[in-house]
Amino acid sequence: MAEQAAPATAREWHLAARPQGWPTPGDFALVEAPVRHPGPGEILVRNAFLSVDPYMRGRMNDVKSYVPPFRLGAAMDGGAVGYVVASEAEGFAPGDAVLHGLGWREYATVNAGQAVKVDADAAPLSAYLGVLGMPGLTAYAGLLAVGGLKEGDKVFVSGAAGAVGSLVGQIAKLKGASLVVGSAGSQEKVERLVEAYGFDAAFNYKDAPVAEQLAEAAPEGIDLYFDNVGGDHLEAAIGALGVHGRAVLCGAIAQYNDTEAPAAPRNLAMAIGKRLRLEGMLVGDHAALRPEFTAEVAGWLRSGELRYEETVVDGFENTAEAFLDLLRGANTGKMVVSLEG
Repeated sequence: MAEQAAPATAREWHLAARPQGWPTPGDFALVEAPVRHPGPGEILVRNAFLSVDPYMRGRMNDVKSYVPPFRLGAAMDGGAVGYVVASEAEGFAPGDAVLHGLGWREYATVNAGQAVKVDADAAPLSAYLGVLGMPGLTAYAGLLAVGGLKEGDKVFVSGAAGAVGSLVGQIAKLKGASLVVGSAGSQEKVERLVEAYGFDAAFNYKDAPVAEQLAEAAPEGIDLYFDNVGGDHLEAAIGALGVHGRAVLCGAIAQYNDTEAPAAPRNLAMAIGKRLRLEGMLVGDHAALRPEFTAEVAGWLRSGELRYEETVVDGFENTAEAFLDLLRGANTGKMVVSLEG
């Protein structure tokens, strides 16, 4: 396919200020910037879908972490899929669909070594940001490699209607869990967990204390907890886990916007007597699992055994608002921004 014309300038989102507590629209700036033609080993991509993810909130703080903070006054980045419009890299041609890490902009000049070709015919392009992408691998690796899920395990998932949690619960059932319980933030999400995703039980954490509702849903306790929330959810799980129980610490969205240290969990000492294993996870440590993950999940998608949902926000200009909505829990499943409209 011939090289396509790219505009001289395009829009990108910058971090304008570091948030104190909850981010606000004023912390972001929509900026017009030059579109750079690729140099040797680079490709120019027209982004079609952008990912907004909870971990991005941590990158807005100027603190040392497992991933560098966003720079003030510079383009933010994150997962994106799009189409090559110009290539100076072997193996990439205009028209190829690619997954890369320079989101939050309309056009991205990407080092070809940091891009992966994807098959737009095998699955919708946006799926490579969700069920077949980072959230999917997080769920798969966290549950199986880190959590060591065993057939018959009783599993609790917090943030269960999100991109990761909804897959964790379904994969647990597909792998033989005897009980899967999820928590979410609305009655609509709770119903979807049971009716669409096949969870055995679910509850709205806003209705009553988490520990109380978890005890009702899992009266015999749990063996494995997948934590996307932290705080009172982790405290409740520590109380419900049996001897040699495991907790996969994937996220702590309940405290991402806190300006003070979290009040919970207050019962961490129980981990000693119960010989619990609480293990943090980063999806980047599990790249070796990707071929197995892709093959198994793609098979479940084809058979209809695994379902996924997306919340699609139309319009690049709405990216910052989509991210703020994600933090408020306005999404079901993966939140993506479409530039295709």
